[in-house]
Amino acid sequence: MSDEDRELLRRRIRAAIGRADAAFAGRYAEELKELLGLSQVDIDRVAPGGTAAEDYNKLISVVREASRINAAQADLAANIKSLGGSALRIARLVPGLSALNI
Repeated sequence: MSDEDRELLRRRIRAAIGRADAAFAGRYAEELKELLGLSQVDIDRVAPGGTAAEDYNKLISVVREASRINAAQADLAANIKSLGGSALRIARLVPGLSALNI
């Protein structure tokens, strides 16, 4: 790996860390922490089999980005709804997300 490639990698890592820090300090930080704290048993209970793991990861990405940019509640709710069935059921396990009337 060249010095330029190493420096590019370092910059990308620093940017990713900055985005992660912003998400955990943003508007939906508590909801994100609760979402990340769900157990596999919790997830399987409301979204058994199929694409539950993939939908859970998509949901985390949506909430993380909404928190990072301090998105409006309506925008977050719309984005969660667009994920569909199992993501909605998983989101409803988190009180702060459930309160968005999703």
